[in-house]
Amino acid sequence: MTQPADVWPVESAKGVRLTLADGRQLIDGMSSWWSTIHGYGHPELIKTIQQQAEKMAHVMFGGLTHEPAIQLAQKLVDLTPEGLNHVFLADSGSVAVEVSIKMALQYQQAKGKAEKHKLVSLRHGYHGDTSGCMSVCDPVTGMHHIFANNLQQHFFADAPQITPEQPWDESDIDSLKQILLQHHQHIAALIVEPIVQGAGGMRFYHPQYLKRARDLCNEFDVLLIADEIATGFGRSGKMFACEHANISPDILCLGKALTGGTMTLAATLATTDVANTISNGEAGCFMHGPTFMGNPLACAAANTSLQLLIESDWQANILRLESAMLKHFAPARENPSVADVRVIGAIGVIEMKQPVDMKTIQPACIEKGIWVRPFGKLVYIMPAYIMSDQDIKTLCQTICEVLK
Repeated sequence: MTQPADVWPVESAKGVRLTLADGRQLIDGMSSWWSTIHGYGHPELIKTIQQQAEKMAHVMFGGLTHEPAIQLAQKLVDLTPEGLNHVFLADSGSVAVEVSIKMALQYQQAKGKAEKHKLVSLRHGYHGDTSGCMSVCDPVTGMHHIFANNLQQHFFADAPQITPEQPWDESDIDSLKQILLQHHQHIAALIVEPIVQGAGGMRFYHPQYLKRARDLCNEFDVLLIADEIATGFGRSGKMFACEHANISPDILCLGKALTGGTMTLAATLATTDVANTISNGEAGCFMHGPTFMGNPLACAAANTSLQLLIESDWQANILRLESAMLKHFAPARENPSVADVRVIGAIGVIEMKQPVDMKTIQPACIEKGIWVRPFGKLVYIMPAYIMSDQDIKTLCQTICEVLK
């Protein structure tokens, strides 16, 4: 960048606090982009990584396997919605989405339906920054429009408009229904972020939309891909956001919080139908294989992180954080510059009427001892689940003060 914004060197991180090189401490409202759900420097995670590093940091996942990956696959199968019994381990959320797209295409090809090579996505959707991911992100309001001429062209349905607290209106699904009605013979899969559209606007939508989307996919022989990279592992108040609608996808993408924010790791889960159809097709296997697939160090960290989550009172913690954000963000509603305040689970959003000035707002937050990373019109937080009542109060109240 020729005109970079300010950056602040971090010396260390512990719990929910970042310590800057100059000694200042900041309450972290971002959980390092949704990932550090147990806070920084959890002793059990550190111990696991150290012990695994002494045994084996990495080994190729082709023709070889290892206990951390086997345990992790079983944990994910047990934890995720019903029917997702097959696991593919990759090394980042974007790759998990790429894998899900390739799975959908290879599945249709193996069924003798190679003409089903398109996807349908939602406006305001965001699914990652690699090429396949960019092609299913919103082509207008997303961040990837400069690559439009180089991307595969897919179908885009209108974004859901009915929020979780509003009464359901069937017309909200009309756009998706119409696309599937007209083009289902060319569509391999629908990809959605369940209940919460993240980087495309931090938008929350009605569970009935997701339920109806599942019904339509069944009706038109289209796979449903749920991108739960951001929402997975408790963030929305359920272990997985799909549970708000009591549905199970055909393919599920996971990442971010999977290792508690310690290592990069992702997983794509699929049903037995998807896995077996692909495996019985022309290639005889799924055609993807990252070098660091099933990395033992990351898998070991993920196993400990999932155990910490399962054994904790995570639901009560999420409810506690949700209640605190609703209470302490309430004064922002009186700010004439604020368009909306919304909270679901451990996600809190203040939407401004105009884009925020990053060069002003971020230094102001740091001066007051908090770390947030607004974008566009949105000032949002997703705190670590362990954040204390006092820290979440301080974080929310400070944001409200700065926005004045």
